[in-house]
Amino acid sequence: MSRLFAAALTVALAAALAVGAALGVVALLEARPDQPNTPMITYEQAGRER
Repeated sequence: MSRLFAAALTVALAAALAVGAALGVVALLEARPDQPNTPMITYEQAGRER
């Protein structure tokens, strides 16, 4: 009976560790800084020169 309990406890701990790791990865991916949305090339000046 104790082997079955130990196996069930091991499975439960492994599942909890996997869920925690997945949540940690998601939190790290969401924590990236906001990127500025400024274009590197603008064509405003090119249109005025014509």
